[in-house]
Amino acid sequence: MAPTIAFIGAGSTVFAKNLLGDILSFEELGDVSFRLFDIDAERLKTSEAVAHRVAATLGVTPRIEATTDRRRALDGADYAINMIQVGGYKPSTVIDFEIPTKHGLRQTIADTLGIGGIMRALRTIPVVLDMARDMEALCPDVLLLNYTNPMAMLCTALNRGSSIETVGLCHSVPLTASQLGQDLGIEYRDLTYFAAGINHMAFYLRFERDGEDLYPALREIAQSGRAPENNRVRYDLLRHFGYFVTESSEHFAEYVPWYIKRDRPDLIERFRIPLDEYPRRCEAQIAGWQALRDRLEGDEPLKVVRSPEYGSRIIHARETGKTRVVYGNVANNGIIDNLPSGITVEVPCVVDRSGLHPMHVGSLPVELAALIQTNVNVQTLTVEAALTGRRDHVVHAALLDPHTAAELDPDQIVALVDELLAAHGQLIPALA
Repeated sequence: MAPTIAFIGAGSTVFAKNLLGDILSFEELGDVSFRLFDIDAERLKTSEAVAHRVAATLGVTPRIEATTDRRRALDGADYAINMIQVGGYKPSTVIDFEIPTKHGLRQTIADTLGIGGIMRALRTIPVVLDMARDMEALCPDVLLLNYTNPMAMLCTALNRGSSIETVGLCHSVPLTASQLGQDLGIEYRDLTYFAAGINHMAFYLRFERDGEDLYPALREIAQSGRAPENNRVRYDLLRHFGYFVTESSEHFAEYVPWYIKRDRPDLIERFRIPLDEYPRRCEAQIAGWQALRDRLEGDEPLKVVRSPEYGSRIIHARETGKTRVVYGNVANNGIIDNLPSGITVEVPCVVDRSGLHPMHVGSLPVELAALIQTNVNVQTLTVEAALTGRRDHVVHAALLDPHTAAELDPDQIVALVDELLAAHGQLIPALA
């Protein structure tokens, strides 16, 4: 029987289009059933129309149903793909940028760590746990594919707070490898690599072509000052730590205490750090939405190209038994020896008909484990705050956040947390 796949947050039309195209591009998955769910009926309508156009373009006949009833979408689902954004750009993302800026704390993306990542987790964890309770009742054997940030915090909360099998998926590992290939003049298909760590802070432990170690060539780029302008932060980190990190420079700059400082505009210029980058992207997307919507719903041919996302490959492997390797965010149950048990780690996973099987990594280089732990501290305390309702753990998370602590003193951080929690109001459940 063909599987049923629920899209939770299907109003993210472009992302949904890519995943729909990925899934339906597999011949064996052409007759799946899609349940598209979103709380925004208008955006959902557009995604439903796009789903039919994708199917027609590929010449397949899946069953497509759109609903604003989440329980209906999940009832009997074999796979659930989560891509929600609680609070949206307005008001929540605007709050997460404007209030910290007022306090002297600048950010770039604010969706994974930092004070913005903490607030996004506090808004989102209760929603995904409520969703997981629906799954436990309606589709207890479902595999939840989570694409929503902050990835590690959500996956940890789901693993601690529900029985639903969950894997977090992110495209940073293959995309960064492709970028490095371009820097080196090497085709992506000729690269082999092995990466491990946490989401947005995993490192390539091996990066090779035909058995040749490519790290000397990468280090030469870093030492000679030839790093691409949009990637100066990561090449600088390579100089100091010896390994290349998997998430973009604009993201990584706000995970550490060194690159964004209000009294050092020279650093911002030197490393080309795009402050307030995420709001700019959101505003551009909003401005272009109607034109994009018209094109997606119109009559012009719809181009369907396979994306680098892992979701379709996991579904295909589990349904057909064809083994493949993906990078997944899973609980650290004996996978990385020198990171805490139970946290969410990002590692290669073998996928087949029997499920996902994370590869054992062993111990990371001690300097990488130490750097990663600075982010794990924030993730752990934020999840603890969300699961226990303890307000003091929100403050603890913010106090230990590398970028926040580098800019603000403890009293300033407490005042910032208080103002953010008040501004988000009922989107964050009451904390005591």
